[in-house]
Amino acid sequence: MTQGKSRVFSGIQPSGELHIGNYLGAIKNWVALTETYDCVYCIVDLHAVTIPYEPSELQRRIHDLAIGVLASGLDPERCTLFVQSAVPEHAELQWLLNTVTPLGELSRMTQFKDKSGRVDTINAGLLNYPVLQAADILLYLADRVPVGEDQAQHLELTREIARRWNGRFGEYFPEPQALIGGGKRILGLDGASKMSKSQNNVIPLLADEEELWSVIRTAVTDPARVRRDDPGNPDVCNVFSLHGFFTSDEERAEIDGLCRTAGIGCVDCKKRLAANMAAELAPIQERAAELRAHPERVREILHEGARRARAIASVTLGEVYERMGLERHES
Repeated sequence: MTQGKSRVFSGIQPSGELHIGNYLGAIKNWVALTETYDCVYCIVDLHAVTIPYEPSELQRRIHDLAIGVLASGLDPERCTLFVQSAVPEHAELQWLLNTVTPLGELSRMTQFKDKSGRVDTINAGLLNYPVLQAADILLYLADRVPVGEDQAQHLELTREIARRWNGRFGEYFPEPQALIGGGKRILGLDGASKMSKSQNNVIPLLADEEELWSVIRTAVTDPARVRRDDPGNPDVCNVFSLHGFFTSDEERAEIDGLCRTAGIGCVDCKKRLAANMAAELAPIQERAAELRAHPERVREILHEGARRARAIASVTLGEVYERMGLERHES
């Protein structure tokens, strides 16, 4: 752990093209946290294989996700960024933590109930998903985790697993705390559900200005505003809430006033959002294009990140094996 700094762990799943929800809800926060914390960030590909997938497509998504995260401003010199499966200690620790995790706790997880209701066959990976999340965090002895409201239950289980393991084998794992301000819940184009590729309601992070407009123009606004001359209510308009991330305070206040007095229509409001969003995302898209042109640089960053992560993980797992009375022979 960096001297004098608390350690943060966070992971992101390579589930598809990065979108504004990922950027606002996680990645911008990742970048900011490197100023204060010793940050370990992971592309959690082992979590992605609990549902049907194409291996070649998964590799592409991992690479694209790494490009998007780096292009968004994450400096690999100021944090550790790696792919989960490159550090086998994650899966190793999960197995050991399974032995102190009550089955009933896993079956009560909200996400397990939700996901298992959408598949014909429930695999054990879906059930044990939270134990792998616990292993991800505890492997690095992280004491801070940025989480959104949909992950709070999993973090509490991680704390419970740490308590149970410590109770049996001696105090070692910290009980990680939720990091306030992390994991913003960004609504999608429908204005009702979380922005998600599976819901087909995303704004792609690396879309050009033309594509941004074609997507944003479909976004739901104030449902009570039927005609252009109807006054609107910005408080219930998701497009207006997105202005809060990409528009200056002065312009946002102007739009608020114009909307309430029917001085601006929803189309013009969306056009302003698209223009402001395009301006902020342009440098990210330039960096992404440069990284795509040099894929070996991305591979080098991930390889070095995995090397640093394994240096930490190996020490943790060595201590765990010893306390549990097991033998470990490192390769």
